[in-house]
Amino acid sequence: MPRYDLVILDNDGVLVDSEPIANRVLAEYLTELGYPTTVEDSYRDYLGSAAHRIHDVIAERHGARLPDGFDELFHARVFAAFTTRLTPVAGAVELLEELRRRGVPYCLASSAHHAWIRTALDLTGLRADFPEERIFSAQDVGAGKPAPDLFLHAARTLGASPARCLVIEDSPNGVLAARAAAMPVYGYAALTPADRLTTAGATGLLDSLDEVLDLLA
Repeated sequence: MPRYDLVILDNDGVLVDSEPIANRVLAEYLTELGYPTTVEDSYRDYLGSAAHRIHDVIAERHGARLPDGFDELFHARVFAAFTTRLTPVAGAVELLEELRRRGVPYCLASSAHHAWIRTALDLTGLRADFPEERIFSAQDVGAGKPAPDLFLHAARTLGASPARCLVIEDSPNGVLAARAAAMPVYGYAALTPADRLTTAGATGLLDSLDEVLDLLA
């Protein structure tokens, strides 16, 4: 009997190397609007979060509201940067190929909007690896990570028990969401400090995506 019935993969930072690009663009845009933000600040405050968190943080810290059209312009700037710089995360192509070869069901679950997810998959050549029924966004449930709703929705849709799902995440919010969903979760510690993932409750840590296959034995 296989150890897990479903592997749930985050997108940004696990499948596509979008976090350095997106966080640089976000830091520059917020600074331009009068809210000085470094790339490190952006990683700390927004990595793995749904888009509304940016608005929430600015409101809490500055008592201000971001301008109308902020999300649309932010996404447009990121997509423009994606077209020349976005690549798959090292090992992602090989991991997906091996999951298919072994017949291990997998899906993608991201706090990002559907348009963001599909753009990233198209630009990195991973779109063919994810049929529509295996792409899940926080838009589907109305609550992004760290709420468990997205992971529970993915498991329920694909007929897997939460305890039999393996989640791969690179953000503390993603780890918290998986823990809240009662799912085993391993933190991919490429960009996020390992201690932040373990503090959030990661079952274990990964230094490379090929280690995911070891967890399936």
